[in-house]
Formats: sequence, C-alpha cells, structure tokens
Amino acid sequence: MIIKKTSGLQGIVVIPGDKSISHRAVMFGSLADGTTEITNFLQGADCLATIDCFRKMGIEIENSPEKILINGKGLYGLKEPSSTLNTMNSGTTTRLISGILSGQTFQTTLSGDDSLNSRPMGRIITPLSLMGANIKSIRGNNCAPLIIKPGKLHGLHYHSKTASAQVKSAILLAGLYADGMTRVTEPALSRNHTELMLQSFGADIRSEYEKDNVSATASILPSSHLVGQKIVVPGDISSAAYFIAAGLLIQNSELLIQNVGINPTRAGIIKVCQDMGGDITFLNEKTSGGEPTADLLVRTSRLRGTVIEGSIIPTLIDEIPIIAVLAAFAEGTTIIRNAAELKVKETDRIETVTSNLKKMGADVAPTDDGMIINGKESLHGAKLHSYLDHRIAMAFSIAGLAAEGETEIINSHCVDVSYPMFYETLTSVCRQLL
Repeated sequence: MIIKKTSGLQGIVVIPGDKSISHRAVMFGSLADGTTEITNFLQGADCLATIDCFRKMGIEIENSPEKILINGKGLYGLKEPSSTLNTMNSGTTTRLISGILSGQTFQTTLSGDDSLNSRPMGRIITPLSLMGANIKSIRGNNCAPLIIKPGKLHGLHYHSKTASAQVKSAILLAGLYADGMTRVTEPALSRNHTELMLQSFGADIRSEYEKDNVSATASILPSSHLVGQKIVVPGDISSAAYFIAAGLLIQNSELLIQNVGINPTRAGIIKVCQDMGGDITFLNEKTSGGEPTADLLVRTSRLRGTVIEGSIIPTLIDEIPIIAVLAAFAEGTTIIRNAAELKVKETDRIETVTSNLKKMGADVAPTDDGMIINGKESLHGAKLHSYLDHRIAMAFSIAGLAAEGETEIINSHCVDVSYPMFYETLTSVCRQLL
C-alpha cells in the first residue's frame, strides 16, 4: 500500500465490531444452553479462528453477514476435536480457550502460526496449573503448541503480576469448572468484557475495584449452565483509534465515528488524546449489554506532548503504536512508561514502532518499558515494514497521510486480522491513497 500526504478528511466512519467482544460472544455462546445471536460481529481472521475452533468441537455456528447464530450445547457439551485446534495469529483465542479446555474431559492440542507460537503462554500455564489443569507447552518453552489433558480443577486466589485481560479471563473461564470460588487480583483493572458478558449469560461473577484503580479483583463461582443471549457488538475502539488519530492529525478534518465502544477499561486512548489537546466530542451515548457506546466527533487539533504511565496503560496497550504516531507530530515531548507488555504482542512493538518512526525522521528513543518521543512539525514518507503486525500497518498508514511525500507499507494485508475493510474505509474519507 502506497499512501500520500493529504488534508481535509471528511465523512462518517462506521467501525467494525469489537474484536475482544466478538471472541467472547462466540466462546460463551458455545458454552451456553440455547441459541446465541450476535450482530455486528467482527469478520476478521482472529475471530474467524475462534469460530473454527468451536466448530471443530461440535458447535453449530451459522455465519452470515447479518448475524452469527450459535447453537450452544452447554458447559459440558463440547466434543473432542479430531485434529489440532488452529488459533492462527490470535492470542485471545489461545489464552481464553485454554481456560475452557482445562475443564473438559478430553485432550486437546492448540497451535497457531509462527508468530503466535512464539508468544508467551507461561502467564496462563502457571495459574491454570495451580488450579489443577493438565496443560503443557509441547516444546517446553512456555509457548504454543499446547497440549491440554483432563484435570480436576479447584478454585484459587491468583495474584497476577500484570494487568492482563487474557490472563484474567483464562482463569475465570477455568473457574466455571472448578470446585469452589476462583479469584483473580490484578495490579490495575484490565478490560472487563469477560466479567460483563459472563454476567449477562448468567454466571455468578463479581468485581471489586480499589480506590484510584490501584488493584482490582474478579471472582467467579462454578456454574451449572449459562443461557444463550442476543449480543450487539459495539464498534471496536482499537480500530476507531486510527480514525480518531487521523481526524486530529490531518489538517482541515472532521470525522464522525459512529457506535464506538467506550468501556472505561478500553477508552484510555480518548483520555490521552484529550490530554494532548485533541478535540473529541461524545454524541448519542448509550449502553447495551453493559457496554457503553457513543458516536465520536473528531476535529483537527494542535497536539502537545504528554506523559502516559501507570494504571492507564492497560486501557490503551493496543493503541500505543498510533499514540506514538500522534506524539511524533505533537509539540513537545511524550513519554510512555510501564508498557513492557508491548514486547510480547504480535511483534515487539517498542522496537517496531520506534524503528519505523526513525525511518520517517522522528526523534524517538526506545526504553525498557516504552519510549520517549520529541515531536516534530513534519516527518517524511518512507518504505516501512508492517512486520505482519496489523496495528503497525494501520498506525503507519495514518502517519503516511501526515508525512511529506509517499509512504509505502510493506505487507499491508495483515490488517485483515482485525480490520479487513480498513483501507476501503480510509479511502472513503480520503482520496489520496494509491
């Protein structure tokens, strides 16, 4: 993909369904009794991998452009798959489904692509093993492929070293099959889609937050059954982030981004943009299924540097690449700390973000847990690698719209993981793409 500098972005953007919520809707619907109907489901490669895994375990799932229909078979209705479950590039699928599979009476093997199979799984292997799960890394390196055999699960109180929704969710899902209460305490509140949705399906799950988000605990009791639901998936704020950034960064722009999920555990990107001087207005605020949504009106703004650290990091970890792009064009210095989790995403995003920014002439320095960015008035186009990381490809596509000259994104097709229509949507508000 080749992108040129442009101005005057205008129009209405409809964001595809939230990836995290789409994953969970399929998983919980498969474990529920009765039919679950999902609308605005994200038809990205990661979420399709989740559907494929549950189909292989005997769940009937009808996938049409209008809706997903799942004929759930209950908590104990899954069947042993005849082959390895392929989670492709999806860490969410791999980690969450491991919690579910730990409570089954059959053996399963999980594996993904080369990138997925290099990502750390010890963070779920340890707590699940403490619960009595029989889960092992086949290669002995705490990565997938994983083999999960039947085990008797018991409740525990696990203190997680990092605020990770994937770790928390894996433990809570195993807790559905445990012999007592399971609790997970995090150093800060991570995204809480699992807690909200499991509660709507009928699970006995509760959350406790300490003042100022110093720590958070979620607890769950074993369940005999869940009940199928109708789920309307809000627009994914992680996907909206690129258009928020484009609207703020590109001169003479005004974008209306519709039906965006603004769950406080995910909406750190909005707070940071506002702290940087971004003009963002909330319209049509409402709540559906416990998930707050709004339309976002975004206008070109003069941005300034800021410090991003502490408890806000879990609420915007996936948005740091595009925040770094904003910071590179902002006035002053932006410091990002406490974000070592970036190293274990689809790529080491500290390395891939800073490397691409430097190629565009940015003044940026990586640190052990983030980066320091001294903003400049302008950057230049460059030939940039996506490193097959969807968030890197999208973030630097937006950078290309603001940079002088042309920017080429190599292997831009990787956006299919989370936003298959990204470039079509970008073209609809900008006519300078080639």
